[in-house]
Amino acid sequence: MTATDTVSAPSRLQQLRELSVVVADTGDYDAIVRLRPVDCTTNPTLVKKALGLPVYAELIERELAWARTQASTGKGVVDEVADRLTVGVGAMLTGLVPGRVSTEVDADLAHDTAATVAKARKFVDMYAQRGIGRDKILIKVAATWEGVEAARQLQAEGIDCNLTLIFNPTQAIACAEAGAFLISPFVGRILDWYKAHGQVPASIDEDPGVVFVRGVYTEFKKRGAATVVMGASFRSVEQVLALAGCDRLTISPDLLEQLDASTGTVERKLVAPAREQRVIAPVDQARFDADLAADAMASEKLAEGIAAFAKDLDALRSDIAQRLA
Repeated sequence: MTATDTVSAPSRLQQLRELSVVVADTGDYDAIVRLRPVDCTTNPTLVKKALGLPVYAELIERELAWARTQASTGKGVVDEVADRLTVGVGAMLTGLVPGRVSTEVDADLAHDTAATVAKARKFVDMYAQRGIGRDKILIKVAATWEGVEAARQLQAEGIDCNLTLIFNPTQAIACAEAGAFLISPFVGRILDWYKAHGQVPASIDEDPGVVFVRGVYTEFKKRGAATVVMGASFRSVEQVLALAGCDRLTISPDLLEQLDASTGTVERKLVAPAREQRVIAPVDQARFDADLAADAMASEKLAEGIAAFAKDLDALRSDIAQRLA
């Protein structure tokens, strides 16, 4: 047996880690322990799932016990328990990753700048009370115009934001101009829309979600934008590998497992171009609104995404209310 025979080939996940920062698109405690991502995320869907996991049982019972000490267990207390569980789960996850945990602001505040800013500040304070600094969290905000304006304020205060539900170039650029720490363009949901409208790409290089993220990445590098581009919402390993070299990639546990179990050469697909010196008019609300309105895919998917996130939050609150009843 040769030395070559005894050394196993690196998995595609190992190779991908050399090209992009790998983030786990999950709050599954065991999956994060197993897959060792740099960052991870939490949101109402994941927190609701956490209610049935033994690792979070003590946290959940503690917060429910707190709620039962209140004068009533009405909507205000239920909403507060949802916030406390969101931060509690996030706080536990910060101990598992060397990077950050994205924590989602209520989707039903997506069109309210002041309320988004207030909730973000509240989350930051709640983390601080648990001894967790701003350098360990990202505040996740839907990229409406109001969300962009909220991020502009929060970034000026030193609160880093993850602007999510990115489907349109102007939307992405507005986030960068607001100084957002990171944006999450949604690869798979873009492909979903085109396939639903009878437009199936002939190859991965023609996948509209892949094409979109490559375009945003290139434009940001030409501008010298500091905002991190993090491909999200993947439907296949092929989509992930088509964006190897992107700043970050947030990947579901299922796809991470597939990448970890397979070998084969992973090639860099995204290479940063040289910065260009250009005079560019900044995106204002009129242009933002006009460009979104003219883009059926982006406007539909943004509204759909906000509605789905809000529905998940309602489900979490309903579950809490039932437990307190």
